[in-house]
Amino acid sequence: MRDFTVVVLPGAYATSVAVTLDVLSAAAALSPRVKLPRPAWRVMSPQGGSVPLSSGLRLETVALPGRPRADTSTWIIPGLGVDSPAALADRLASDDARRAIEAVRRHGARGGALAASCSAVFLLQAAGVLRQRRVTTSWWLAPELRRIEPQCCVDADRMVCADGPVSTAGAAFAQADLMLHLLRTRLGSALADAVGRVLLIDGRQAQAPFVVPSMLASGNELVRRLTRRIESALPRPPSVAALAAEFAMSQRTLARHVRAATGLGALALVQSVRLNRARTLIETSRMTIEQIAAQVGYEDATALRRLMRKAAGAAPSQFRSGLHPT
Repeated sequence: MRDFTVVVLPGAYATSVAVTLDVLSAAAALSPRVKLPRPAWRVMSPQGGSVPLSSGLRLETVALPGRPRADTSTWIIPGLGVDSPAALADRLASDDARRAIEAVRRHGARGGALAASCSAVFLLQAAGVLRQRRVTTSWWLAPELRRIEPQCCVDADRMVCADGPVSTAGAAFAQADLMLHLLRTRLGSALADAVGRVLLIDGRQAQAPFVVPSMLASGNELVRRLTRRIESALPRPPSVAALAAEFAMSQRTLARHVRAATGLGALALVQSVRLNRARTLIETSRMTIEQIAAQVGYEDATALRRLMRKAAGAAPSQFRSGLHPT
């Protein structure tokens, strides 16, 4: 009996695939030390054979079954290797993706467990398994997932979300966090903790520290212009009312456009730009926290520390030292 089935599509993000397999291999090697059974897995693709990944790599696979079979393994879909919502839509419309979607739909309908990260979460959506569930995906894709699947709750702040048999994770490198979660729930905390220590993987909880405001626009010209305007005005960011007047619309209309494109309110977008600039200065300059607070328009360092803890779960000094919240 297999514990996991790794489903790989042509063009999948090579690092996401490699992390999946390397975590499983480490778990197999370490399991005797914690006196647990070795995990068993298989690697499959829509058509089988040698599958091309990103970066020119290839992976040998076996074909997904054409008909439903008894299968108690957790199916894992690594990131699809796309860089825009338009490219993602094209990818999911391909023949191999449609085969995978149908196989995932059947597995889910039989009560099978499913897991995906980043763009691969959209394959789960296409299979109809996200409805009425709390899920996450890469923060820059979250607005698009909210748009196409209004029946699920997209919690883009989370690194990993588990809702019943469906587990989802954030951006591509969150595949490592997802794999630790799957090891923990399927095979126990002892094995997951051992793998995390050996591979130096921290179980991160939030994506918020990694958000780049300009990328939230996902091609939205208005949000791109708003972000640039806010950045250029620091340390005196414009109010939402001033932005609305400058862009010739009501505050309500501005808020609606920003939320549709980013999932944030207009004031939250302003705050995100300020905190991102603060983090950049913390990581790249020798300025004191007090000086940085002044550079981004906060009255004192206390306000900056409080807001960074609320948004990112860490004090400013943790970013300066290269440490991130766990």
